[in-house]
Amino acid sequence: MAPDGYRREATFSQQGQIPDCREFPCMGDGNLLPSLSGKKSRSGGVQVFGWLGQEAEPPWQWDLRLHGWRLCHGENGCRAECRHVLICDVRVLNAERRAAMAEADRPAWRLIMLGVEQGSERARLLIAGCAEAVPQSITLRELEARTRRVNDLFGTLPRWRNIGPLTLDLFHRDARHGARWLSLHPREFGVLWRLSDNPGIGVTRRQLLTDVWRLNHEPETNSVEVHVSRLRSKLAQAGCAALVETVPEGGYRLAQGGGFMFANARPEADRFDCYLREMGWVHADAE
Repeated sequence: MAPDGYRREATFSQQGQIPDCREFPCMGDGNLLPSLSGKKSRSGGVQVFGWLGQEAEPPWQWDLRLHGWRLCHGENGCRAECRHVLICDVRVLNAERRAAMAEADRPAWRLIMLGVEQGSERARLLIAGCAEAVPQSITLRELEARTRRVNDLFGTLPRWRNIGPLTLDLFHRDARHGARWLSLHPREFGVLWRLSDNPGIGVTRRQLLTDVWRLNHEPETNSVEVHVSRLRSKLAQAGCAALVETVPEGGYRLAQGGGFMFANARPEADRFDCYLREMGWVHADAE
């Protein structure tokens, strides 16, 4: 039998009294047990998790809302913008489908898979990029501790930055526009990340050589200019041709404000979202 707190939460949701989740890292709708205060992360915000499975809601024995967490349902049924742990009940999936799910989520490393009984398979899933893989016997207290550890790791570095319609991912060292990755060269990404430190402020060629190339001298090449040119070409394919501007006195800067095609577009499905739809794990109430 579910604890009383869980039954109270079900009534709370049925009444439609679902708090606004927009102030949290993920933009999706969520809900929180009214009788519990929010569990804080290292950054001071309420901890957020997502749930994936055949059912739209987690069963009480794995429901972190009982520990004060907030449940996120994604944005328009998409998980591409979810920047927190996704807990997955994979008991109904075979080993091949579990491995495919882990591969589809790379390089996000957000998944905690529940119901993986064989230690050898858990090891393979961890190598494939899962944040955690655990048996179904895991207690709620242990699940909460493991989930908090993974979420806290997300907060140790400024992993993501949004610039216009693009999301920069420091772990992957690439930029994503909707469902499509731009396939940036590491130095192209380094230039874009460095410029995003202070949008609108010029960064000299010498600063880029020091911060991105790790050089303390001026090489006799035009490597910076070549990489910026290639970066602009890839940005243009994403509708962001004017994102990187040349500074008249030398150097480059990130454009501020408008100039972006589809800057206000709604989140698009990524490869992981497409995989979930194939399995029928995007629920109508999350759309």
